[in-house]
Amino acid sequence: MLRYIQGTDLGRYPRLRESMFRHRADQFSRRLKWDVTVDSNGFERDEYDAMNPLYVIWQRPDGSHGGSMRFLPTLGPTMVADHFSHLTQGVRIESPLIWECTRFCLAPDAERRLSAALVIGAGELMENFHLSHFVGVFDARMERIYRMHGVVPDVIGSNGSGNERIGVGLWEMNRKAWPRTLARVGITRATSRDWFSASFGHEARRETACA
Repeated sequence: MLRYIQGTDLGRYPRLRESMFRHRADQFSRRLKWDVTVDSNGFERDEYDAMNPLYVIWQRPDGSHGGSMRFLPTLGPTMVADHFSHLTQGVRIESPLIWECTRFCLAPDAERRLSAALVIGAGELMENFHLSHFVGVFDARMERIYRMHGVVPDVIGSNGSGNERIGVGLWEMNRKAWPRTLARVGITRATSRDWFSASFGHEARRETACA
């Protein structure tokens, strides 16, 4: 199932938290060879994990991590603004209606449907929090995933070519992609809404019912 968890609440789910940070280390450090920090516990974390982000996490039946993404409002510090402004010609992407999405991560043995599940989670955030866009940095390997789920970004800027290409993109809601993506996960929209409501309580349920 999908969980939506604020950074300050991750400690309530120790197995989920620890397996997520270890899977991030496996993906970004070991497999992709990114220049990231892995601590003595085998966790990959950075300064943005200390800013109380909202995590969208697929929790397996045993309580461990299957896949995740991290979201922060663009009114505060973001990876795009702090480290990739050269791809936006120095323009800061900043709006209460735009959040940054980073650290798209899948467990090494993740089911194929889990990338679609994370896309569904992002869509629920966008709709229920009345956001207009997500902004994020992506590499070449992610472009196939975006096309498969009908969520191709508007590219603001990029650098490099082939597998070394890095871009900054903006995503908006594509309602036409919902049925196909839900089918890939094997759930209904009602189930997706229930998962969201379980994380955010009665206020989220009221907003969702009016959506």
